[in-house]
Amino acid sequence: MMKRKTFGAKGGAAAKRKKRARFHEQAKCRYCREKIAEVDYKDLAGLSKLVTQQGKLFSRKRSGNCAAHQRSTKLAIKRARFLALMPFVG
Repeated sequence: MMKRKTFGAKGGAAAKRKKRARFHEQAKCRYCREKIAEVDYKDLAGLSKLVTQQGKLFSRKRSGNCAAHQRSTKLAIKRARFLALMPFVG
C-alpha cells in the first residue's frame, strides 16, 4: 500500500511560506533605555500607552518591557487605579 501525501486546507505551496513576526524586538525596554529604576504611578501619559482601551495591561511582548519593569508597571497601574488617576475599566 502506498501512503498519500496530505497537505491540509491550504495546500503544499502555502505551507512553505515563512510567517511574519508581529512585534518588532527591541534591544532594551523603554525604561532601561532612559535608565529609570522604577515606573512612576503619576506618569499617566506613559502608563496609558501600556494599557488597552478596555484598561487591560499589555503583555511584555506587546509593550516591549523587560520583566523587572513590567512588574513595576503593573504595580504603578494598580496604584494609579486605586487613587482614581486611571479607570479600572474603559
